[in-house]
Amino acid sequence: MAASWSRLEAVTTPRAAPPPVLSRRALNRALLARQHLLERVEWPASEMIEGLVGMQSQAPLAPYVGLWTRISGFAPPELAQLMSDRAAVRASLMRYTLHLVTARDYLAMRPILAPLLAQRFRVSPFRRNLVGVDLDELARLARALIEERPRTAADLGSGLAERWPGRDPQSLSAAVGHLLPLVQLPPRGVWATGGLPTWGLAEAWLGEAVGTDPSPDRLVLRYLGAFGPASINDIQNWSGLSRLAEVVERQRGQLVLFHDERGRELFDLPDAPRPDEDTPAPPRFVPEYDNLLLGHKDRTRVIDAHHSTPLFPGTGGVLGSVLLDGRFAGGWRISRDDDRAVLDVELVAAPVRLDRLGLEEEGQRLLAFAAADRTRRDVVTRSPA
Repeated sequence: MAASWSRLEAVTTPRAAPPPVLSRRALNRALLARQHLLERVEWPASEMIEGLVGMQSQAPLAPYVGLWTRISGFAPPELAQLMSDRAAVRASLMRYTLHLVTARDYLAMRPILAPLLAQRFRVSPFRRNLVGVDLDELARLARALIEERPRTAADLGSGLAERWPGRDPQSLSAAVGHLLPLVQLPPRGVWATGGLPTWGLAEAWLGEAVGTDPSPDRLVLRYLGAFGPASINDIQNWSGLSRLAEVVERQRGQLVLFHDERGRELFDLPDAPRPDEDTPAPPRFVPEYDNLLLGHKDRTRVIDAHHSTPLFPGTGGVLGSVLLDGRFAGGWRISRDDDRAVLDVELVAAPVRLDRLGLEEEGQRLLAFAAADRTRRDVVTRSPA
């Protein structure tokens, strides 16, 4: 009888409903909403930087355009002041690439990402060039040199090479970024100023010790708030960390589950915005290396699979990507000549008339921001016939 009852129970117990399926367009609109690219908001720059969980800053001036395209009324002096006041810093973090983050985020995130930095160093050619070098001694000497004064990589490498003559100075200085918590100091990254990349110790520059909690749990939740719904592979691709499946599994009870059109699991915060997929998306200009385009392993929610993710070289503020209907549609470049600035827009497909009109208007706004010193500003749009 017990066996029969078990069989009956198995038959009559209702199965859990499968997770809802989100279309690629629905994922696009969710991403745009969280990246504040559906409409600008009136936020302080520091709040936006934290809301995005940092901004790519390999091109040091790129975050200025990234903030302008998201914040109503943003002006460069606001971010420049944050950096000068040591409330925001540039440092190697996610994926071991330069990011702009708030000071408090850097202090909390550095211990979480320390394993990534160590792993990247172990497999780098720099480590192979330093076989036999005592890394603890290297870290101690580097700390002493940087405590004397902030150093460029060349200056630091030269100082370290005095202790290890015959070793590659570049490899010696590169090792320090993996061994010590360093931040890049202004005026590098300050609009209309600039300077050589110069490094200082984070605790000295920020006046606080770096945190000690290595748990990535909170970082994963913040990522979902800025980039979700997302897969475990997406989270790992954005952060550079590995083995995050166990972290997500730990948090499964406080997350909601979806599937994409290919059946892959996507995780999200319960109350995060997921707009209707037919929500209009205005034309937007984003800067080079914007995490909008780099924040996922599967980037098809924002760029077609047959297009490679653009990595325009530059120092920021004059190059980037165009979004039409919320998706990558081409590149943009600002050039200057005498009193004239030209925004060249190179599209990968011909836009419809309303897109072209909106693109022209948004392009003029970009020129007013990025080329405010020019009296003549023109938008030139090129697209396939």
